[in-house]
Amino acid sequence: MQNAFIESFNGRLRDELLNETLFTSLAQARITLRCWQADYNDARPHSRLGWKTPSEFAFTCHPRRDLALRYAEGSAPAPVATTAQPGKPNSRSELRIG
Repeated sequence: MQNAFIESFNGRLRDELLNETLFTSLAQARITLRCWQADYNDARPHSRLGWKTPSEFAFTCHPRRDLALRYAEGSAPAPVATTAQPGKPNSRSELRIG
């Protein structure tokens, strides 16, 4: 059943945003997607959520069971590792021979 929900969401994202927008840069795509995400989560009520927005619904859930719904940036509270910077070697991650 979980696959049906994500397929429905993917179809909505594709129909409402991706098929309608010609992106000229990665920055524009990120900004446009962030605006669509804010509208989808904070302004648009959903019938399956009792006509609440996903943000409103997340705060009515059991805090331990549905903790993942509370993170605005995704399901994980913080990244596990830092992002590697191009051109800057990380001495801790390099393999040593010998």
